Amino acid sequence: MLDFVVDKETCTECGLCEADCLAQIIKLTEGFPTIAPDKEALCYKCQHCFAICPSGSISIFGLDPDQSRPLAGNWPESDRLEILIKGRRSIRNYRDKNLDPALVRRLLEVALHAPTARNSKQVLLTVIDDSKKMKKFREEVMEGLGKLVREESLPEGMDFIVEIVKQWERNRIDGIFRGAPHLLISSAPRHGAAPVVDCLISLSYFELFAHSLGVGTLWAGLAKWSIDDLLSQTKKRLDIPDDHVIGYVMAFGEPAVQYARTVQHLSANIHFIP
Repeated sequence: MLDFVVDKETCTECGLCEADCLAQIIKLTEGFPTIAPDKEALCYKCQHCFAICPSGSISIFGLDPDQSRPLAGNWPESDRLEILIKGRRSIRNYRDKNLDPALVRRLLEVALHAPTARNSKQVLLTVIDDSKKMKKFREEVMEGLGKLVREESLPEGMDFIVEIVKQWERNRIDGIFRGAPHLLISSAPRHGAAPVVDCLISLSYFELFAHSLGVGTLWAGLAKWSIDDLLSQTKKRLDIPDDHVIGYVMAFGEPAVQYARTVQHLSANIHFIP
């Protein structure tokens, strides 16, 4: 049941919802948009009709247009957005403190607005949102990696883990999570249309919004390998479903460093088709 409702008192009968419906199931009946009951199963659940209505006359899935934020006049200024993208840096030095839980939830909610293949919205964001939990998890991972080193069970090409374990055991230097107080694992059902791509896009949205709010992030490839490839039991420890593939892992938290300017990439690898 789509719960597709049109406020006929405010509807301007402009037809934008009909024209923009990807599934082509919205039809104007006596000037007003309608969806036939036998067409409801074809809905993509994209909410384009809800978003495009200039008068806020359409509700679907019980959503209230007044609870959405208007776009007109609220887009970010392009130069500042450019600086955000160019000024984003990987953070490998964090303060040992929790972010505000409300801030973490806001970051996650925005990340889940990222586009997905076939509008599947099946990305799961698994979060360690407490620094004490993160410290315990870090100890578990390092202990597991240490066991692999001692048993000489590392896969071929993973010999660099030996030095990471040595640095941890000798000096408590965290070469996997870089001391971040929080961790985010993005996963999706492996039989989806594009599970890994969906995960990467969601983390990209998370990262840019995080940096706009002063939160640092790190694309933690070593953490991904540790969780997904070297210590496969860790997925169960994190309650990640068996049928999910991990797209990537991101560490985040309050940075202990502040960068002053954008870097300058001297050349871009671009090919224009003649």
